[in-house]
Amino acid sequence: MGEWTEGPARRAALLVLADGRFPAGTHAHSGGAEAAVRAGRITGVEELAGYCRGRLHTAGRTAAALAAAAAAGVDPLVLDEAADARTPSPAQRAAARRLGRQLVRAVRACWPSAELERLAAARPRGAHQPVVLGLAARTAGLGPADAASAVAYETVSGPATACVRLLGLDPFAATGVLARLAAELDAVADEASAAGLRAVVEGPDALPAASSPLLDLYAERHAGLQPRLFAS
Repeated sequence: MGEWTEGPARRAALLVLADGRFPAGTHAHSGGAEAAVRAGRITGVEELAGYCRGRLHTAGRTAAALAAAAAAGVDPLVLDEAADARTPSPAQRAAARRLGRQLVRAVRACWPSAELERLAAARPRGAHQPVVLGLAARTAGLGPADAASAVAYETVSGPATACVRLLGLDPFAATGVLARLAAELDAVADEASAAGLRAVVEGPDALPAASSPLLDLYAERHAGLQPRLFAS
């Protein structure tokens, strides 16, 4: 596995991997939206759109590039260390590893591979989720652009669906937010894919390190929220 393919099977694999119903545990995480709602930063569709755009161009850009690099064949353990260095919040790092551990379980059932098992053995408490997703994409025959697209979309779809539950937003309006971000999603995925390919030659320093201090603060605040609806 690991060869990039073309055709219907490839497209179908990407749909499976990016499907919100894929049993990887992402439905239990709000991407920081729950803390933002509690802080009064998201009160409606307009604020949700701004939140998603900010997350896409910061943490989303970094995560998409990590996934692209993993799909391109960069050592996932090196990428896991790079993800740690790019994630200042301990709560975010813990959530990313929990999601990575859950994703390994789901991927084993779909696209088992020796590469995935080596990563799971080296990181028994979980590797960062974007790195696992990129490796899953590689195993499924997908390329860096596919992995970057899946992660970029997940970066915004999680907060959007969470806000439907948190604020009772109209689900059609929340989905409209995602549709209007389509061009930006593609642009971020393209940039992330290019960075992932550069990392094959230049190493993880070629990957972006965009972050948002406010997202880091939300992650830390959310860890102390009780009660709460989402795990992060």
